[in-house]
Amino acid sequence: MRGLSLFVLLVVASLEAAVSGDAQIRSKAGPSEIVITTTSRLAGAIHSLTWNGCEFINSTDHGRQLQSASNFDAGSRIKNETYNPTEAGSRFDGAGDDSTSILLAIKAKENVLTTVSKMAFWLRPGEESGGNLAKNKTLRSNHRLKKTVRIGAHGLPHAISYHVTFTIPPRESHRHAVFEAVTGYMPSEFSKFHVYNLKEQKLMPLSDGPGEQRHPVILSTPDAKYAMGVWSPSQPSKGFEHAGYGRFRYKAQQVVKWNCVFRVTQPRGLPTGEYSCLCYVLVGSLEDVADTISRLCRHYSKLKP
Repeated sequence: MRGLSLFVLLVVASLEAAVSGDAQIRSKAGPSEIVITTTSRLAGAIHSLTWNGCEFINSTDHGRQLQSASNFDAGSRIKNETYNPTEAGSRFDGAGDDSTSILLAIKAKENVLTTVSKMAFWLRPGEESGGNLAKNKTLRSNHRLKKTVRIGAHGLPHAISYHVTFTIPPRESHRHAVFEAVTGYMPSEFSKFHVYNLKEQKLMPLSDGPGEQRHPVILSTPDAKYAMGVWSPSQPSKGFEHAGYGRFRYKAQQVVKWNCVFRVTQPRGLPTGEYSCLCYVLVGSLEDVADTISRLCRHYSKLKP
């Protein structure tokens, strides 16, 4: 009976039509162009980001990439990955050519990319993560994700604005939400972890952690020629002032990761509808990335009343 139920879920999932997710945007940044590539395999999630002859993204399965995800309590204590809409697809999609997520719309022109997708649950019904059973009853969620990505934001060639809107659908009941607005899974060659100390306006070394802390994270190659980092004018989330920027090293998988995370808690229940986050992904040399974060901080400080 369980096998029949899963077959029905797969048939229903396949009935929704998707558009092609193969697209590319680019823009000049110093000695090279930043080139961002999306694919149908990942339902429009970012498969590749290159600059100056270097690939910055590990895209082995459907949980890596440069992408967004969310996680909810779904009526009980919140647990990692148990109610986890994920942009690029599900854990079961693995290294395959298809995604359980559905790309609904995509537009790519010059240096700007916009996508709308309906996100798969990371776990299939009946699967477990860390010994915890999936709370979802379907392969694909009704959660939509819209992202707009712009290379060269605010006239800063090494800054990529990353604006995402998560939509919690009607008739869902949650009290806690974790929005991974953007995460970057990178090749293990980006082995040096740094933070940009916002108070002192300088780079500092960062331990392996793992986990979150409050300063923007930058991952670089040992020679500092290549680096990627993240900063958001909206950090930190209320009540989570010592978190927001995470870093992780997965030695067995030969991959490293950073993320920018927002949390919303409402004991009486989260309103359904849209939740938007703005982040900036910084790409270039370590010096380029640190300088661009500093410039963004100054830009936003001028906007404060």
